[in-house]
Amino acid sequence: MSLENAPDDVKLAVDLIALLEEHAIAPETVLSALEMVKRDFERKLRESAGDA
Repeated sequence: MSLENAPDDVKLAVDLIALLEEHAIAPETVLSALEMVKRDFERKLRESAGDA
């Protein structure tokens, strides 16, 4: 599958992986940061569902 035809979430994941690897960020730091990001976006999703 070509990346240009991939779903948006796959494109974003590939971009994030490349960015994190380019900056040689420790895997532990990446996972901790991703957990924070996940919690933030889950909160935003809950809040937006409450607005509907």
